[in-house]
Amino acid sequence: MDLIKTGIRGLDNVLRGGLQANRSYLVRGGPGSGKTTLGLQFLINSQQQNSLFISLGESVEKIKADAEKRNFDLQHVHFLELSPSSDFFRKDEEYNIFSAQEVEKTPLINKIVSKIESVQPDRIFLDSATYLSYLSNDKFKFRKEILSLIKFVAEKKAAFLLASESTPDNPDGDLQFVVDGVLNLSSEDNERYFYVSKLRGSDYLSGKHSLKLKNDGVHVYPNFIPVKQKVETEKKKLASGIPSLDKLLNGGLEKGTITIISGPTGVGKTTLGIQYLKEAAGRGEKSIIYTFEESPDTIIKRCQAIKIPIKDMLKNSVLEIEEINPLKFTPTEFLNKVKKKVENKGIDVILIDSLAGYKMAFPEKSSDNDKIRQLHILNKYLSKMGVTVLINNEVTNIIGDFKATGFGISYLADNIIILNYYEYESKLKKTIGVLKKRLSGFERYLREFKIGEYGIEVGKPLTNLQGILTGDIIDLSSGENSEKR
Repeated sequence: MDLIKTGIRGLDNVLRGGLQANRSYLVRGGPGSGKTTLGLQFLINSQQQNSLFISLGESVEKIKADAEKRNFDLQHVHFLELSPSSDFFRKDEEYNIFSAQEVEKTPLINKIVSKIESVQPDRIFLDSATYLSYLSNDKFKFRKEILSLIKFVAEKKAAFLLASESTPDNPDGDLQFVVDGVLNLSSEDNERYFYVSKLRGSDYLSGKHSLKLKNDGVHVYPNFIPVKQKVETEKKKLASGIPSLDKLLNGGLEKGTITIISGPTGVGKTTLGIQYLKEAAGRGEKSIIYTFEESPDTIIKRCQAIKIPIKDMLKNSVLEIEEINPLKFTPTEFLNKVKKKVENKGIDVILIDSLAGYKMAFPEKSSDNDKIRQLHILNKYLSKMGVTVLINNEVTNIIGDFKATGFGISYLADNIIILNYYEYESKLKKTIGVLKKRLSGFERYLREFKIGEYGIEVGKPLTNLQGILTGDIIDLSSGENSEKR
């Protein structure tokens, strides 16, 4: 099947390649949802550089002015303005476009047909069909006339987009029935979405996809990224470079797996994650840190303080640090950003810092299931691409009442590393352990975890202490009369 690309970023991915040339599509949305902008982008991306904009509402002058602000090149876009002029209001004329005659004899439709005949466009955008429906009291006749127009455009082998604003007083069910596809632009909780509710003869990505109106037009961010075939990766392990830590993990983290590093604030999750990136850099592998909380400068200073050569890693292009503002990025926008980086830069390892910041990107009313689903999509894509993922997850409890993740995401991870505090002899100390490792065995002991002047130190197994995770610590080394510390 030959499809024509819309040229709108992300939309062709949702449409599985684009739209069919001789089909009609309804673009539905409320005022300000981006229908006209989407229509203009569709026209300016015409392969034949010969498209037609039919305006029944706004003046062409205003449409062109708005397009100029977005740097749209309208050189090959023809316009037909059918909106009532100011003279119409001064003369108090009756604006009745529909008569009892057949559609080709209707004055307004005649103008549309005549323009299409003369221009012979390959793409047409009608803004909007809602105006036509307002001017017709006979719904049956309206459907008949629209259907006749759609058939006429199809005979000309043109792709036809019709804008529509559905309201309770004037629903557009008739239009949805006669077109080949329905593209919806909606808004919920101050977030814009795009979804397809009908696409005759074509496949598409279902569900709601994030949409943003930017300076250069409409951007759509698919909520799912299909990978045709899993990337085969060498069965290598990503070592930390710390022998005792690698022993804890039976040699390291398998390439292409998802690891959650879980622990309370300040325990060393980010430093541990960067330790793995440092070792990856030593093998020439490329890594990126997506930081939702700390600034890149803060991360760089912290690494320099413990002798991690992060500036050299950045200079040699084996590491990137990208700060993400969760209040400006939607989860699907972040998903597509990661996809682009992985496929364009060949990223091998990703550190997401942190899960709490990532969750802030979701609309306020999003459920935990919504967040877990989106994280699942991201992780599955990266895993199939052979990318090793580290995700920092903050838990609220510092001591006692142990929780692995506190968010119900344990099942997503191939590996779970736990960092924790414990109190011993009135001192606050740290431990590291492994809770889960899907592809191999692992050491079951907790070890002492320190971050010193020269980096991370992992001590011997704490075999003499019991109850570290609960906070009720018993020192077994003192014999049967052990005391809680």
